[in-house]
Amino acid sequence: MTGPSEDGPALVGIFHSPYIDCAPSGGALPSPSLSPMPRHKTKIVALSSGGGHWVQLLRLRPAFEDTNLIFATVHEGYRADVSGCEFRVIHDGNRSQKIALLKSAVSILFLLLVEKPDVVISTGAAPGYFAVRFGRLLRMKTIWVDSIANAEELSMSGQKAGRCADLWLTQWPDLASPDGPKYFGNVLSQ
Repeated sequence: MTGPSEDGPALVGIFHSPYIDCAPSGGALPSPSLSPMPRHKTKIVALSSGGGHWVQLLRLRPAFEDTNLIFATVHEGYRADVSGCEFRVIHDGNRSQKIALLKSAVSILFLLLVEKPDVVISTGAAPGYFAVRFGRLLRMKTIWVDSIANAEELSMSGQKAGRCADLWLTQWPDLASPDGPKYFGNVLSQ
């Protein structure tokens, strides 16, 4: 799979939609007589496990223009994929590796507590579930994009994370439902 085109995939428009309002809350606008305050840049942690989940997260990069973006994943070697962006490494884990799963959860919770993003977005898998779950508990906006590989049913992580995400997306129209997930395109569309 190649990187995103200049126009980006169809799904990236969802980030700039009424489904996720990332404007800072509260406070009045500054008086015209005062010097303008710097515009708040939405801080985003975009997190996934490796492989296809990472590739799909990278395909969403055009949606993150004009934001304070931090990519987080499980392999230091992926740093080169996001030159020019902040990058963090988290522990990997899955349901068959209980200790690794616990380390993953702790590393993700620590990342979110330190970075304090406005938005957490993930394409999966288990690390993404923790990111969305902890993000929601910490009152951050959360987005789950289920993997395009799950054409017949949602992933286990997607089923669990989606129920606590502010925006729950599938990349297959047949998996969308009124109660979620929603379908707005996929990362392969041009």
